[in-house]
Amino acid sequence: MSDKIVCRFAPSPTGYLHIGGARTALFNWLYAKRFGGTFRLRIEDTDRARSTPEATAAILDGMKWLGLDWDGEVVHQFARMNRHAEVANQLLASGGAYYCYASPQELDDMRAAQKAASKPIRYDGRWRDRDPKDAPEGVKPVVRLKARQDGVTVIRDRVQGDVTIGNDQLDDMILLRADGTPTYMLSVVVDDYDMGVTHVIRGDDHLNNAARQMQLIERLGWPVPVYAHIPLIHGADGAKLSKRHGALAVDAYRDMGYLPEAMRNYLLRLGWAHGDEEIISTAKAIEWFDIDAVGRSASRFDFKKLDNLNGHYMRETADDVLFGHAAPLIEKEAGIAISPAAKARLIAGMGGLKARAKTLLELAKAATFYVRSRPLALDDGAKKLLAGDAKANLAKGRDLLAQAAEWNAAFLEETFRKAAEAEGAKLGLLAQPLRGALTGQATSPPIFEVMAILGKDETLGRIDDALAA
Repeated sequence: MSDKIVCRFAPSPTGYLHIGGARTALFNWLYAKRFGGTFRLRIEDTDRARSTPEATAAILDGMKWLGLDWDGEVVHQFARMNRHAEVANQLLASGGAYYCYASPQELDDMRAAQKAASKPIRYDGRWRDRDPKDAPEGVKPVVRLKARQDGVTVIRDRVQGDVTIGNDQLDDMILLRADGTPTYMLSVVVDDYDMGVTHVIRGDDHLNNAARQMQLIERLGWPVPVYAHIPLIHGADGAKLSKRHGALAVDAYRDMGYLPEAMRNYLLRLGWAHGDEEIISTAKAIEWFDIDAVGRSASRFDFKKLDNLNGHYMRETADDVLFGHAAPLIEKEAGIAISPAAKARLIAGMGGLKARAKTLLELAKAATFYVRSRPLALDDGAKKLLAGDAKANLAKGRDLLAQAAEWNAAFLEETFRKAAEAEGAKLGLLAQPLRGALTGQATSPPIFEVMAILGKDETLGRIDDALAA
């Protein structure tokens, strides 16, 4: 291996890219970026029965949406199985591995006896030193690693500290199955070596695998990578993360209206900290990130914190850029395509819309009145605003607007304020019916801003529709 840092993210395409996997990818990406290294992507698709092209596509799509670009070509583990088998055969030739001819029934009996004797259940090495000439006929052997049986294996982990495991707790793991296909444990070690991986940053559910993989690495005489096993993510209640907590596919967060930069910031803060900083740009994350600052305890996923963070990033996003993110959701919500005129209104009104929303989905629901054509459908809240004496006040408002000498939010608001004062009434008596007529809903951005953006003709036309209804 070279001195240059090489990190990798290695998901299995047996399902979607979940939130824990996305955080693992982010930590690897940031570490490589911070130290001028390389970030590789490997699809561990050796489980042919469960791996699907759709899952692979979803993983790649999720990575691209999050902005986690990788270096070089994507490595597909299954395509390298001949190389994995080659390494196992090298170990056979050097005495670091052996053929095991134990039948499935023998192994079942062995485990049952161990369980009955309250002993740890592990392979007992019965073929470790036997001559293959004793092999029974018709049994295809597996290839097992000849692991060290005495002493300890010490994982020097950058997050967990030194983790010591007695070698008597580790059995001779299978490297090649009876059909000649390599196991996951062998494939991972060979791929990491061939890809030049220097740092293995992954979930702490892989911690036990590290000791077994280290034994294989040492048998091969290869350098042991730096390990960093990060704690898992729990729900806000401290329980194991489930769908009700947020254990969803990354594309589900996109569909719910979260921005990729907000997701990166939020995932970064799940288990990693830099003082009291909460809002951390990607540039700052690259500048500050180090594995040593990852905590050992499980982090908690909290939708309220994610919403607040996303709201911040929405407010900081340029209006035309935010329109690009929100447009598909607005069209879906409104049920119609956005016309050029509606696009202009939306971009002009984005400041008022994003101030009130925490997700793009909330923004889309609030923005549809800029897109819909006349006459607007009124929701129940708008109908209440237009009930009783409200239509009389709406008619007064129309007269004021028709006579307006200027058409901007400040002038219109001042005009209505003076009219309300002259009648000894509250401004809301005149303004609220306008909200119902112009937006079809009970809540909206500031209504005089809305009028300025809609323009005089559209504003008067919508009021006429409401009066006629």
